[in-house]
Amino acid sequence: MPQSDDDWIAGLEARLRLDDPRFAHGFGRGRPRRPREYRRGRAWLAMTLALSAVVVGAVLPHGLLLAAGLVAAACAVNLFDTSRRRRLRLPRS
Repeated sequence: MPQSDDDWIAGLEARLRLDDPRFAHGFGRGRPRRPREYRRGRAWLAMTLALSAVVVGAVLPHGLLLAAGLVAAACAVNLFDTSRRRRLRLPRS
């Protein structure tokens, strides 16, 4: 017996609230926010700090700062990958 459309939409809404509560709350108020996949403020901040450490480490001949900046830049690149977060999350069924 097929589910009614109301049950299907209620299940979809519940999964959306679990996945991204800020996005779902904005929809309820009529002022939608960007989904989590498109909010990358922390990633840009981390990349800016890492690249500034690389530049300072290169301008001042300081190898440890340069290496730390390169490692931090590699870690910051991972923050931009949204598909990785979806693969790590297991479905709740």
